[in-house]
Amino acid sequence: MQASTIATPTAGHCGTIFVAIELSQKTWLVTLHSPDRGKMSRHKLEGGNHAELLALIDRERTRAARALGGVPALVSCYEAGYDGFWLHRLLLAAGITNYVFDPASIAVDQRARRVKTDRIDGEKMLRTLMAYLRGEPRVVRIVRVPAAEQEDARRASRERDRLVKEQTAHTNRIKALLRLLGMAVGNPRRRDWLSWLATQRDWQGQAVPLQMLSEIRHEHARLMLVRERLDELAKAAAQADATPAAAQMTKRSDLLLRLKCLGPAFATTLTNEVFYKDFRNRREVASYFGLTPSPWQSGGIDRDQGISKAGNPRARCAAIELAWLWLRHQPDSKLTLEYRKRTLDASKRIKRVAIVALARKLMVALWRYLTTGLVPDGAVLKAVKV
Repeated sequence: MQASTIATPTAGHCGTIFVAIELSQKTWLVTLHSPDRGKMSRHKLEGGNHAELLALIDRERTRAARALGGVPALVSCYEAGYDGFWLHRLLLAAGITNYVFDPASIAVDQRARRVKTDRIDGEKMLRTLMAYLRGEPRVVRIVRVPAAEQEDARRASRERDRLVKEQTAHTNRIKALLRLLGMAVGNPRRRDWLSWLATQRDWQGQAVPLQMLSEIRHEHARLMLVRERLDELAKAAAQADATPAAAQMTKRSDLLLRLKCLGPAFATTLTNEVFYKDFRNRREVASYFGLTPSPWQSGGIDRDQGISKAGNPRARCAAIELAWLWLRHQPDSKLTLEYRKRTLDASKRIKRVAIVALARKLMVALWRYLTTGLVPDGAVLKAVKV
């Protein structure tokens, strides 16, 4: 996402039809403003009915063309959310200039009880679109829509994240059930674990009760399904068909893998979630991770609210984890030495703040490494096997 800074003169859009689409699963509310009319019009459509949406826009353009004596331009917008980006690609294919808004960047009323309806949201989006095209700075942030191939290439890493969480949940459930009996747990992720469990006894010399054993077997069966799917994903990653977008993402993952402390999971996650994008500067990188500071300054008040957390949560989680691994595997790098100096004899709170700062600097350093080839200062590359 990026802040709007392009200065577009209002006069260039005086013959433009503005369209704001408020999306939901059940209904779509389309708010239009035509240059030959002084007020907005609203039209309710069935959710997902893109054919009727295009027909409505075409009727409005035909009517406005008769009134103006020329075919007006079309600009539309909607908020990023549940529907993803298919509608954006549909509108672009129909010859309509479309923008996908970051919902959190649109200014809202600060009253204690804010009125919110689809009608109000549609009008607000339409006014925001007009302000953006007038060139008002930072009025809204525009989402950078990935290519369809890039969006598809990152499905595997996201599925892997979900499966790892599910694997942990099943393992913890099995451990919790056996804890009720005071029995040893062993390693539930082994395929022969149930055979091992059959030989275990509690403090009275009794086996696992029948109902609990049935529940444990069901949990273990689901755990084995998750393990099988994880193995399939690992094999599929090595045999994936290389589309141009996927090939570029694989190339960047390979560059990250050259750095000591980055494994396949981290390299793939960072590439699929972040580094497939082309950032203009380090501020955009830190902002997308949600690692930028959020100061609160007014008069004599000056306090820090922590990081913004406005970016990609998957990428931010990976960045924090990687920062800790960086300290372990890159002890002589400049970033690690700065962290050690800052946290010498420091409290736990200062260390937590410092690790976030390290994660922010590390992500910027990795971005520069991928774009310029410059290895972070003092960082060690993995030894190449001959």
